[in-house]
Amino acid sequence: MAISPCKSRALCFIYILLYVWLCAAPRAAAQTPGDSILALVSEDSAFVAATDSAQHTKSKSAWKKLVNYFKNSDKRDETKNFDFGFLPGPHYSSTVGLGLGLVATATYSADFADKSLPRSNAALYGDMTTEGFFLIGIKGLHIFPSERYKLEYRLNASTFLTDYYGMGYALNNVDGNKASFRRNRIEAIGRFLFRLAPKTYLGPTFSYRFVQATEIKADDLPLFEGQRKNLHATAPGVTFLYDSRDFIQNASKGIYFQVNQSFTPRFLGNDYCFSSTEVTLSGYQKVWRGGVLAAEYHSLFNYGHTPWGFMAEVGDNNRMRGYYEGRYRDQNLIEAQVELRQNIHKRHGMVVWIGAAQIFEQLKDMRFRQTLPNGGIGYRWEFKKGINVRLDYGLSKNGGGFIFSLNEAF
Repeated sequence: MAISPCKSRALCFIYILLYVWLCAAPRAAAQTPGDSILALVSEDSAFVAATDSAQHTKSKSAWKKLVNYFKNSDKRDETKNFDFGFLPGPHYSSTVGLGLGLVATATYSADFADKSLPRSNAALYGDMTTEGFFLIGIKGLHIFPSERYKLEYRLNASTFLTDYYGMGYALNNVDGNKASFRRNRIEAIGRFLFRLAPKTYLGPTFSYRFVQATEIKADDLPLFEGQRKNLHATAPGVTFLYDSRDFIQNASKGIYFQVNQSFTPRFLGNDYCFSSTEVTLSGYQKVWRGGVLAAEYHSLFNYGHTPWGFMAEVGDNNRMRGYYEGRYRDQNLIEAQVELRQNIHKRHGMVVWIGAAQIFEQLKDMRFRQTLPNGGIGYRWEFKKGINVRLDYGLSKNGGGFIFSLNEAF
């Protein structure tokens, strides 16, 4: 800020008077004003230095606590039932852009005295990215004492600016058929299973799904083939499960076999009437020290008038990794993958996998040339005991993409 000449001369005059007065002050005085000013400045400097030092120490202490938290996050206190963990996950992909995911996870036992009882798990997760993707959800598996019952649940809501390529391989395989819109989705699934025999369960399933397509351009409407843009599906069903895995989140041996049959009738207020049969079969085997070979078969068959939002889709965080989710969709889907998991050093590991999928309206429509190939490589870091953070890069027919997630893909 500029000072006028008059004000400048006035200030100079005041400074001169102050200087004369200080020079004329008795030398015997205990402390001159100048000394007081210097003392105050000295005290302020010491205070600032002490404050900076305290803040630096506090900062170093906070950083040390954070480092120690991740350093010791895989060590569970055996005297405590609940084991909590919190993990932020920055990630990037060409689909959703730069994002930050947050996961709060917990493992616990419904009968802490029974050390043979598999631990239950629960996770609260969220994600947001620069391309307008937002997700929040909760999921978990509660195993009752003596493994008499199992309760599996999942609830999530998301919104995303996505691309839609129509229904069926012929349309999906043409890049020019892309239609952009905002997809809003809510999913809620619950299963309560009763033990029939060791490792064998049967029980009711209930799911509710809502999908909404907004911000659609008029030129892209034909790809929806006149179907509703807001879809509801309330579907009761039944699930059969055989599970002999040694550790649910990261199995090294055992078999997982699940058949889920659901029904979506109109009398429950559904827009379309259809039913679905989903089969998942996976196996795990140790092949050498630190190495596990895992394989999975998965299929989804829909019967009736299945709308665009509930068709079988290729690509997600667990299967056909690297494919744009929902680009390839049809009535039915068959897919498989084989993955080699190898511990490298202490908490670090790597995986490689290959996979393939087919979508089709009927079995007779399957063609070898329409097989969608998949493969990739990934890094693993043991966040909690037996629970891995994974960073995968999957290759697809149309490119590739990164996936950041918690727990193994299958």
